[in-house]
Amino acid sequence: MTRPTLLVIAASLMLAPAAFAATKAPAAAATVAVSLPASNPFAQASTLPFHYPAFDKVQDADYAPAFTAGMAAHLAEINAIANNPKAASFENTIVAMERAGQLLGRVRTVFSVMSGSNTNETIQGLERELAPKMAAHSDAIMLNGKLYQRISALYAKRDKLGLDAESKRLLERYHTDFVRAGAKLSAADKDKLKTYNGQLAALSTTFAQNVLKELNASAVVVDTREELDGLSPAAIEVAAGLAKKRGLDGKYVIALVNTTGQAPLSQLTNRALRERIMAASQARGSHGGDFDNRQVVLDLAKLRAERAALMGYPNYAAYSLEDQTAKTTTAVNALLGELAKPAVVNARREADDIQKVIDAEKGGFKVAASDWAYYSDKVRAERYNFDQNQLKPYFEMNSVLTKGVFFAAGKLYGLSFKQRTDLPVYNADMLVFDVFNEDGKQLAIFTLDPYARSNKRGGAWANAYVSQSTLLGNQPVIANNLNIPKPEAGQPTLMTFDEVTTMFHEFGHALHGMFSNVKYPRFSGTSVPRDFVEYPSQVNEMWALWPEVLQNYAKHYQTGVAIPAELLAKVTAADNFNQGYKTTEYLASALLDQRWHQLTPQQIPSDVLAFEKTALTDAGIDFAPAPPRYRTTYFSHAFAGGYSAGYYAYLWSEKLDADTVEWFKENGGLTRKNGDWFRAKLLSRGGSADALQIYRDFRGRDAKIEPLLERRGLAGK
Repeated sequence: MTRPTLLVIAASLMLAPAAFAATKAPAAAATVAVSLPASNPFAQASTLPFHYPAFDKVQDADYAPAFTAGMAAHLAEINAIANNPKAASFENTIVAMERAGQLLGRVRTVFSVMSGSNTNETIQGLERELAPKMAAHSDAIMLNGKLYQRISALYAKRDKLGLDAESKRLLERYHTDFVRAGAKLSAADKDKLKTYNGQLAALSTTFAQNVLKELNASAVVVDTREELDGLSPAAIEVAAGLAKKRGLDGKYVIALVNTTGQAPLSQLTNRALRERIMAASQARGSHGGDFDNRQVVLDLAKLRAERAALMGYPNYAAYSLEDQTAKTTTAVNALLGELAKPAVVNARREADDIQKVIDAEKGGFKVAASDWAYYSDKVRAERYNFDQNQLKPYFEMNSVLTKGVFFAAGKLYGLSFKQRTDLPVYNADMLVFDVFNEDGKQLAIFTLDPYARSNKRGGAWANAYVSQSTLLGNQPVIANNLNIPKPEAGQPTLMTFDEVTTMFHEFGHALHGMFSNVKYPRFSGTSVPRDFVEYPSQVNEMWALWPEVLQNYAKHYQTGVAIPAELLAKVTAADNFNQGYKTTEYLASALLDQRWHQLTPQQIPSDVLAFEKTALTDAGIDFAPAPPRYRTTYFSHAFAGGYSAGYYAYLWSEKLDADTVEWFKENGGLTRKNGDWFRAKLLSRGGSADALQIYRDFRGRDAKIEPLLERRGLAGK
């Protein structure tokens, strides 16, 4: 299964314009922006290459005044457009809006990076303060009646304006965006909508901050080294280091990650400790205390349902899906429902295999969620004669990145990479690279923040520091964020295969951003429907196991010897192992997301955990040994991120991904011809055309579902 990713690529629509743009702002905004002192690093566009953020010059105290000035400048620009005495034209309305908000874009981009990757109490406090203010700022634009009248007038005669295809689509998207934001509502309903939006913004921020704080607070303290039997010496040293940082000398701390499953569960021989870790993981946000998210969930679900009803939709999911490629809750429910039963059947079959191993060891217990990773690895070892720990010495991080991820991009697209150390970073572990096309011309700047930290949110994601746009003359600066445990000083970073695949996945998002070749910021890079955005990144995962790529990067970190052919064959053979479990845990979360967001205001329950249990039971996916990948109270995708009513998107995108993998295989695999075609027909186009039409232009037809069913072990089920 694909690693679900919280993608934070900044869109360029009004509230997140192309970052660090170097174009001249309209005069109407200039006088407002003067109130921001020149000493503030956001007062002017960055002078670094490609307008790369000047992280070294930014202090926490710079954000608040820059946000205040940025919002004021942006509103001045918007009001100048809305009140322009000249008749609306594409240039003086739509293009002018694309150019607006650059000061706000600069500060918002960097603040977003810091709040996700390097937060602190000051940033979190400002984040809570800003959430309703930014929602109100958005409403002041999207509910501006005069502005909508100009857009609507242009939209009505769009076929007569002589616009090129991308410009016409931009006009259509603006019209759709404004209508979906409430532009057609009555004045009274607009006031209600503003209240909802402010409350939702504040609650989403609270949810996200609670998840991060609970993640740190729920770390499991272990008293003795003996209890850690099974962990590698390096992992034990990391646990000892974490304990020392907490003032717990002589003890050990197992840090949790954001998913229900935790990496140490596959290695620890101590069942009691495995149970403690799983219990701590699943209890997050639901056991009282300062970080309990149960009431936050209920309030979010109710407000979203009420907002959707105000907009004329039966529920929030119906509102959300209308603007995705799936279009309807019926389509999403059909896909999830069709796969749930066979997925659980497969998971139960896998559980039977695990139980046989437990019984053979005279364990005397039934397999539970805390046992699955440990014993499924034993089944894997027995079936394929290897275990995951055999792989880690061959997956040293720098080798995976430069000789794997970058190597594949070079073979496919002719890219080359040169590390640079002169640009500022917000954390010393960050890596920065110039990216060049085959002709030697620089395409982009790419950064990687690889390690987990207590002040960094969980998961893996990509974001744009600068979004490509020929209108603004911007070239892309794209970042990847991972959460690999950092080893002790002097030790190599040895990755699990899941972490390797995640690195390839996130770089697929980076390629989508770097290859963008559009005019308007609104369409840059990953500004595509949510259920399409994961597709290119999922495709890029295929190269992690491609023999030519794997043999190039999978070399023993001490000897340099390539991964043995027999071990490689076992990895490939075991690639689809445990698919029942992986599909079940994912579908459980995707179904929960839909159930919460398909409620009407009157159907909101009073008990979060009881509702979760009933929803899983009714969907036939309540299999305790394979719990949801995210339970409701720490499900950031659904309640804090951009994937509310959209977690199904990974599976929806995987249908396109699996079909595309077949295309690559049918056409010779890792070749420049294939890469150039994929880049030209799909990756470069961003959101400048209908997503599924872009897919048809690349593939020559719609995607077939058979490759997905085959991959998931569900064909013929």
